[in-house]
Amino acid sequence: MKKILLAVVLCGGLGLTSVSAQQAEERLPGYLQAEKFTKSKLDKMLFSTTVDPHWFQQGNNFWFEYKTSEGKFWYVVNPSAKRKELLFDREQIASQLTEIVQDPFEARQLPIAELKAGEDGRTFTFKVVSKADSTFYFSYDYPSRKLTHLKDKKMELDKPDWASVSPDGQRVIYAKDCDLYYMSIADYQKARKDEKDSTIVEVRLTTDGTPDFGYGIPYSTLNTDTLCNGKRREVWGYWSPDSKYFATIIADQRNVKPLWVINSIAEPRPTLETYKYEMPGETGMPEYHLYLFDVQAGTRKEIKTAAWKNQSIDLEGKPFEQKQRDMELIPRIWQGDNNRFFLTRSSRDLHRIDVCTYTLGADSIVPIVKERMNTYQETRPIHVLKGGKEFIQWSERDGWAHLYLYDDKGNLKNRITEGPWHVERVVKVDEATRTVYFVANGREAGENPYYEHFYKVNVDGSGLKQLTHGEFFHDVELDDDARFFVDNYSRANTVPCADLLDNNGKKVMTIQESDFSSLKAAGYKFPEPFKVKAADGVTDLYGVMYKPFDFDSTKVYPIIDYVYPGPQVEAVDYPFRRMSVRTDRLAQAGFIVITVGQRGGHPSRSKWYHNYGYGNMRDYPLADHKAAVEQLADRYAFIDITRVGIHGHSGGGFMSTAAICQYPDFYKAAVSCAGNHDNRIYNRWWSETHHGVKEEVSEKGDTTFAYKIATNPEIVKQLKGHLMLVHGDIDNNVHPGNTIRVVNALIRANKRFDMLTLPGQRHGFGDMDEYFYWRMVDFFSEHLKGKKESSVDIPQR
Repeated sequence: MKKILLAVVLCGGLGLTSVSAQQAEERLPGYLQAEKFTKSKLDKMLFSTTVDPHWFQQGNNFWFEYKTSEGKFWYVVNPSAKRKELLFDREQIASQLTEIVQDPFEARQLPIAELKAGEDGRTFTFKVVSKADSTFYFSYDYPSRKLTHLKDKKMELDKPDWASVSPDGQRVIYAKDCDLYYMSIADYQKARKDEKDSTIVEVRLTTDGTPDFGYGIPYSTLNTDTLCNGKRREVWGYWSPDSKYFATIIADQRNVKPLWVINSIAEPRPTLETYKYEMPGETGMPEYHLYLFDVQAGTRKEIKTAAWKNQSIDLEGKPFEQKQRDMELIPRIWQGDNNRFFLTRSSRDLHRIDVCTYTLGADSIVPIVKERMNTYQETRPIHVLKGGKEFIQWSERDGWAHLYLYDDKGNLKNRITEGPWHVERVVKVDEATRTVYFVANGREAGENPYYEHFYKVNVDGSGLKQLTHGEFFHDVELDDDARFFVDNYSRANTVPCADLLDNNGKKVMTIQESDFSSLKAAGYKFPEPFKVKAADGVTDLYGVMYKPFDFDSTKVYPIIDYVYPGPQVEAVDYPFRRMSVRTDRLAQAGFIVITVGQRGGHPSRSKWYHNYGYGNMRDYPLADHKAAVEQLADRYAFIDITRVGIHGHSGGGFMSTAAICQYPDFYKAAVSCAGNHDNRIYNRWWSETHHGVKEEVSEKGDTTFAYKIATNPEIVKQLKGHLMLVHGDIDNNVHPGNTIRVVNALIRANKRFDMLTLPGQRHGFGDMDEYFYWRMVDFFSEHLKGKKESSVDIPQR
């Protein structure tokens, strides 16, 4: 009997082993390839890809932190001496920290946090947290390499985010219980140590704030919260340069309707989150009020701004300086002088934009430049010269984005730039030399028009000079003296590198190149930029193709189009970007993945290109994407035009569902995430801006706003392919109701579909992004390749 039982046990064991082996054999090649590049593994293959300069508060030196496969390094760069050197001797610091903290450290694993350079440019401070959760503070003298343990320094609260400091550093303004307050800087320092210190003196400036019309109102509140709880909150606004006045804009939201999401996994009970949300065409809009406070006198004055119904107003602020970056408190100062500031006023349809000024003592703002157009208009910050006697305005009035110089009365003095190219932003105006430093794209013949370059030009429009060269996307940081700049440059298919150049574009030195050794050793290959024609056969479109790293040109692959309709940006990454679940990581599961622009999808080309889809947000980008896929399939035999998928998030979720419904015989599968499928219930700003809204005035003088918006629920009855809908259940940007409306229409149209709800997730998928990735791989594998893995366990992260 024992022998029989033993035989049964042995056979059972062999049977289990056989089943396990069989399951292992069933792993699909695409999944195995994709598992090599999970987020946790990628985090150990590639580290720093840009140099982020912290310029010293004095001089032109800067420091930066950079991580490679050899750990973190800290460097100081002296541009004048053309020198880069290590801030620390890492071995020496590791040894010293080990003795003081009594935790073992080694050079490649230094836990240095909150490193800052002092005002003198030689003394640094940082902290280290021990394994026993004790915090140690240190100072470090850079020239002498001396480390000092600050034994008497006690742990402080994190820097409060509620304080708006005056330019003279004597006061901070903040909100509490929906009203405006200020305290001295000395009391602020007390609050840093103990928010409830009873000796703090608070001066109350207003008494009429309410949760719907007050100061420091957060975006949303929970049913477990109250705004009148004594908690200090930040107030947006700007100080006068002399610290006497504070200007702020607050919104009267009493007529704005609320919206809600429910966090079902909140502990100990689900919570209701409420927030004000404007939807297109509604009459209940926020009304904006501009207030000026004389802080010393404790008085408030409302400034008249009204021109159009439901207008918006924005104050213009002085640009921050590089040397302020590591300062604890950075004052926000208005653009102008002590007696006057600049602001922008916009109509609800954005067809009318006014640059305005306000002078102390006046009752109203004064429009000095009026921009008008039959589509919505973009704006950029105003840059003032001579204390406000001149200013530079960015405008697309001639169909391209350019710079114009005005006097303080709004008289045009001269154009600064012109031509069929796009000025993206002003980086700095050097008043001493009257030079404008700016970023632009599309000017250099033969280059991808999305590659940004750095330029300078004289204020009178003369002396335009290109400062960065090479067909790359250039991301620059200029020092406060406009003597040197850091140029981080790359393409989607190059290793990122950073150079230091002077203000004439002459290379001073190479600062750093990214360490791709581990990533390439794992088999990484760069994606491939491409160019195709739009559906009109004329307009050039630019994109990037991602392949599996084990790509075999003799095989045929399904193709997936990762999309975003814009118009504020397209889905295409032109500089190098880390691997993403949406593109190159998806490709590893055995797909060709592309991103490509479309007419109407990006503001960095002509105004015509940008406004192509105005009034037709659902359908305008679809023909160009279909045309792009078809051209690529004609160009490359490894693309299977009969197996086309589409995927997108947010506007891309909206677009991917529209595409599979409008071209049901072309797209076979779609994964649509967090889509604003019904823009009648998406936020008013985006929906009205890009669909257009018509201002209608009745005979009685009443103003209403009409719109026409095409939605996805209207067309899901056309669905033939496979659709997966994904949404976070507490998305307070694109409300989950957008997806639920599509679900309702699909059910009523008797359609099969898949849906994944991610609990506790906002508009992004947070810590469930990796889970979502594998569910997307499952979906596209099943419907574009015919087979998916069916184990209940998601592959390891």
